[in-house]
Amino acid sequence: MESADRMLHPSLRAFWPLFYVAWADGDLTGAEIRVIRSVLERRSDLDPQALEVAAAWLDPESPPTASLLLRLREEMVHAATDMPANERRSLASLGGRMAEVAALDADGTAVHRDAVALAVREIMDALGVDEAEVAAAALQEARPTAAAPATAPATVDVAGLRAFLDGEDAAALDRIRGLLDDGVLTRQPGLHTAAYREQVLEWLQLLADRGLGGLAWPTVAGDDADAGAFMATFEGLAAFDMSLVVKYGVQFGLFGGAIFFLGRERHHRELLPRVASLELPGCFAMSEFGHGSNVRDLETTATWDPDRGVFVLHTPSPSARKEWIGNAACHGRMAVVFAQLVVRGHRHGVHALLVPIRGEDGQPCPGVSIRDCGEKMGLHGVDNGRLWFDHVDVPRENLLNRFADVTPDGDYISTIPGAGKRFFTTIGTLVGGRISVARAGLMAARTGLAIAIRYGEQRRQFGAPGEPEMPILDYRMHQRRLMPLLARTVALVHASRTVTRQYIESDESTGRQELEAMAAGLKAMATAHTRETLFTCRECCGGQGYLAENRLADLIADTEVFTTFEGDNTVLWQLVARSRLSDWQRTFQGFDAFGLLRHFAERAGASLASMRPTLAQKNDGETLRDPELALTLLRHREQSLLASVARRMKSRIDDGMEPFHALNDCQDHLVAAGEAWMERLVAERFAEAVAAAGDATVRDTLTSVQALFGLHAVEQRAGWLLENGFIDGARARAVRTEVNTLCAEVRAIAPGIVDAFALPAVALDAPIACSNFIARAGGEG
Repeated sequence: MESADRMLHPSLRAFWPLFYVAWADGDLTGAEIRVIRSVLERRSDLDPQALEVAAAWLDPESPPTASLLLRLREEMVHAATDMPANERRSLASLGGRMAEVAALDADGTAVHRDAVALAVREIMDALGVDEAEVAAAALQEARPTAAAPATAPATVDVAGLRAFLDGEDAAALDRIRGLLDDGVLTRQPGLHTAAYREQVLEWLQLLADRGLGGLAWPTVAGDDADAGAFMATFEGLAAFDMSLVVKYGVQFGLFGGAIFFLGRERHHRELLPRVASLELPGCFAMSEFGHGSNVRDLETTATWDPDRGVFVLHTPSPSARKEWIGNAACHGRMAVVFAQLVVRGHRHGVHALLVPIRGEDGQPCPGVSIRDCGEKMGLHGVDNGRLWFDHVDVPRENLLNRFADVTPDGDYISTIPGAGKRFFTTIGTLVGGRISVARAGLMAARTGLAIAIRYGEQRRQFGAPGEPEMPILDYRMHQRRLMPLLARTVALVHASRTVTRQYIESDESTGRQELEAMAAGLKAMATAHTRETLFTCRECCGGQGYLAENRLADLIADTEVFTTFEGDNTVLWQLVARSRLSDWQRTFQGFDAFGLLRHFAERAGASLASMRPTLAQKNDGETLRDPELALTLLRHREQSLLASVARRMKSRIDDGMEPFHALNDCQDHLVAAGEAWMERLVAERFAEAVAAAGDATVRDTLTSVQALFGLHAVEQRAGWLLENGFIDGARARAVRTEVNTLCAEVRAIAPGIVDAFALPAVALDAPIACSNFIARAGGEG
């Protein structure tokens, strides 16, 4: 590179900004050099010496020095000092000022500026950069410090929306909110595992002292017993601490619930008050190391000893040890143990017995071995343990005998003659637990979304040249990531309320197969959604989301196991699908093989025929937002998947395949069918609730949320819907466009929606969820 004085040739002043921009961000390519050189050589006002200097500027073997580029920038900044802001954003205007063309007459100025502008644009196109952006970068102008206006918030009736979301559980949820806001329960960050477990036990005692342990049991709560209030308490506590939630659920939901549902009045009277007060800490010992979700094939045995009139409880192999038993490692003194009942050499299936596991001194009872499961990914305040039984005597009276008993003479009797029905009745205690886990997961999802949305409103990043940085929640992809999750959360919260009501109002006489399928589907759908939501919220908060103080890390770690406890989600989806297939089997009991196949073919054809009118509809916003369009597509998908998996399984069984192997061969199809049924059910009930919402403002808010939930579900299933002819390419593209529009709409009401979640302050005890968190952080030091 030649001397600076020679390089700063006055005839090239108009192009100094271009030279600076061309070299400031990296090396020029050969193609870029040829384009710039061609443009300059066509300039009639450049003499040979100027062109020679220009060639030196474009020599890749001798790029300009840093000091020369710095001098260029100083000249540019000086020239731009008095220029209006809009002209400083144009390299053409900046070049014109550099050439001091303002001294020319009006006509000369206009011609020269136009020529420079054309030359600059041609070169900018060749370099592939934005003229305004590089001008701002070249001048190194600071962005305006004034905050860019965020998306204008839309009106949300927070109180009305809160009432819709809380439903009939409002009073119970408000009770827990008040408890948490009053500081009755307070966190102590940084506790080691042993201290944390003791802290959780203290919290549990505080809840028991306030009567929150026996909420669901008439023996304790009298006429005020309310299973819904218990589930609402479980949900509300999830805004505070998940270890407490799980411990609360183990003690009062699983241990106490098993006594309530499987025991008789004597068990209720003698034990439930002690369970409710936490005088008798207990466990629910169902899962085994080698069997997990396969409860029917548990190995632990309870064998009737007719000579002594006791059951002998035994762990016959290493795979039979009781695993992941909450409350077992430290605090539990009695366990409801599920074991194979053996009487006179005959197995009668899985039954539940009350078994003391610790004495008053905290030491294991004779024949009982207890081990800690060890450190976990999360839920460090829950003392999960393992149990082994070595020929432990259990009194006959300790059998929870509501549905089956063994007489003093050793006769097995049961009010339910069928072994299969008796088994499912025995494990029916899990139904309420699955609904509760779904509700706790959804509380965690709401907490994560509230943190991420509040952070996204305040955190600013990038922006148009010369303008303030923009809130990240105003970026389409940020909206795309969070708003569908927000809509799905609202829909699932409503679904959890309706399934809870159905559970409370059901009894054995009404049949509970569909309810059990709904509880399983809700748990699987809600906990998978919670997992996706929390991980996405963490990512949307960047490095701040990774900090422990901002709660997302703990929420992720504590809820990760929700997808596998109270039933592994993949197993639950198969349970849902098999329940639906049982309905099909009852419906088509009289069909022969040909008639069944003909029905499937006719049904598939009818589904496609019924879709043709909707395919012919316009793809405008009004049509796409009609709830019936998404519901119709989800219904057809559900029916088609169920019919096709039934057809596939029947074909395999007819060919001689064992039913178990036929199920396994179609397992992925079964899971998809189960998911489709639950997704349709959630969408259908949410649409009905939105349509019935009495307050117009609340209904308007929910209409946008419901439309986003439905259309995003369609978008997620677009591949299958296209493959099976239920939508065409034009509709798929229109749905994608409308989802973008709805994400922007819901973004405007998102702050109001998370306010309507009515999360207690302790749930939002994350610096990034506070207003002006950036200014507050800046004041620390």
